[in-house]
Amino acid sequence: MVAFFSAIEPLRIANRIDGRPLFEWDLISRDGEPVVASNGMTLIASGSLHTASQVPSLAVCASFDPVRAIDDELTDWLRARNYEGCVLGGIDTGCYALAAAGLLDDKTVTLHWECLSDFCARFPRVDAVESVYEVTDEGFSCAGGSAAIDMSLDLIRRRHGDALAKQVRDQLIHEQGRRPASRQRDPAIPQDPMLQRAITLMDDNLESPLSIRSLANELGITWRRLDRLFARHLAISPQQTYLARRLDHACWLLSETPHSIMNISLACGFASPSSFSRAFRLHYGSTPSQLRQQAASNRA
Repeated sequence: MVAFFSAIEPLRIANRIDGRPLFEWDLISRDGEPVVASNGMTLIASGSLHTASQVPSLAVCASFDPVRAIDDELTDWLRARNYEGCVLGGIDTGCYALAAAGLLDDKTVTLHWECLSDFCARFPRVDAVESVYEVTDEGFSCAGGSAAIDMSLDLIRRRHGDALAKQVRDQLIHEQGRRPASRQRDPAIPQDPMLQRAITLMDDNLESPLSIRSLANELGITWRRLDRLFARHLAISPQQTYLARRLDHACWLLSETPHSIMNISLACGFASPSSFSRAFRLHYGSTPSQLRQQAASNRA
């Protein structure tokens, strides 16, 4: 819901400041029924897939487990809107539905960093990047959360100028808007460029982990210097950091996707499900199966 309102509120404020309805919006759901957000709040829809057509712009907003809601009815409807010339966009994980409809092939989009690896594996023809947002004349996407504010501010600026966008930003008490190319997260809390590059390389190579020597070579430093760098800033070794990030990604895949434990273990760079389970239990204190069951119980 943070991403949903973060996308709309800048537009509402722009209307109030200008005194004219510069932007209008409607919320539609699959069947026109109210939508319950992940925080339990209910949003009232004003239309359904069957009543909404000929819309100039459409933002698909999704969050956890986006694949579950995708079916032929939805993808056919999205293709029809695209055929009509509708400008399509995705908020948070909304790009899953657009990609499933084949509408993002060879296009650059972004979505929440937690699901970026899974998205790339499912839709290899889409150029998915870990930026804050992407806006072109053909479409738009953002990573969710507060990134939706940056995206909407950019849309306001493009259509109605820098002055109005700045006024809206000031009303939101939002810092200087982030550029699209900004990364969604700092790779590490310490602001050491070499450390951040190292962790970015780790995140980019979760399925086929680099050896620490290879990682150091990519950075142009010795493995001993790399080891000292992690010890000084994080008080743990590069190996421990790399393993933790692979397991964090595995945790997300277990909670939010239906992939088998075997496939998840391979996607996170483990040679076998047994080695994955051992490492997972040592790190989290529970097995992958137990975590998946708990996640399913929490959604019920």
